[in-house]
Amino acid sequence: EHLGQFRMVFLRRTLEPRADDLITWFVVVPPCPFEIEHGGGAFVEHHRTGWPQTVPDYKHPTDPCGRPRLAGLRLGSLTMVQRPFIIGIAGGSSSGKTTVTERLAALTGPEHLSLIELDSYYLDLGDAPIEERRSVNYDHPDAFDWALLNDHLAALANGASVPVPVYDYAAHNRSDRVRTVEPARIIVVDGILVFWDRALRERFDLKIFVDTAADIRLIRRLRRDVAERGRTPEFVVEQYLETVRPAHERFIEPSKRYADVIIPEGGLNRPALEVLLARVRELTLGDG
Repeated sequence: EHLGQFRMVFLRRTLEPRADDLITWFVVVPPCPFEIEHGGGAFVEHHRTGWPQTVPDYKHPTDPCGRPRLAGLRLGSLTMVQRPFIIGIAGGSSSGKTTVTERLAALTGPEHLSLIELDSYYLDLGDAPIEERRSVNYDHPDAFDWALLNDHLAALANGASVPVPVYDYAAHNRSDRVRTVEPARIIVVDGILVFWDRALRERFDLKIFVDTAADIRLIRRLRRDVAERGRTPEFVVEQYLETVRPAHERFIEPSKRYADVIIPEGGLNRPALEVLLARVRELTLGDG
């Protein structure tokens, strides 16, 4: 019944704290009779300013079972959770973000890359009438469930899989299905507004903005939405004029200032892609 006790030790990765500070080491310690009787646990508090200082229920230098508090831990008993390299890819609708993601996946291999799409995190509109759902501005930041997305990225960074909602474009709502996303060495978060939410933005190790001319984006969106999402051409044009273009000018275009890399013309810009891919290879795969 008592398989073991987890001691959680937080270690700082860098001099500056981040939004996704991790539980980096897990130390599995068999319980002693005292712990089984009293339920005592060793939880090391997280102190952003340095090494942990407080261990509730335990006395320095040993715990109630006579074990050293932190000193003397055998390296053989430690398991390290390697933090993934997280890339955010933003840009206007149909700018070519998917092409960049596909090139990254081809470079690293699908087993080393997990994809999170912002569209999966549209708010669940429940039983709202279809006409009401059609009228929602899906290019506005208020359309997204930022809390759930941040929770899922934190879980992936800690080595856990997450159930990502599956969005139904024809119904303008979440479906009843989910897809399981597994932790991987590289996590890509792809979406028009992934630089808008500050907590999300601070999780990214690399921020890429795909910058493509408005007329090209409109043509691509028209073709895609009619062929793949059950839209009429009239609906696509009306939606573009009423919500897509104003939201792009108000929210998406200004977020470009947060980018580390800007790729003009998206996947069509082969020289820029080659430079980007070489840098990602160096950062993420350099140690084999």
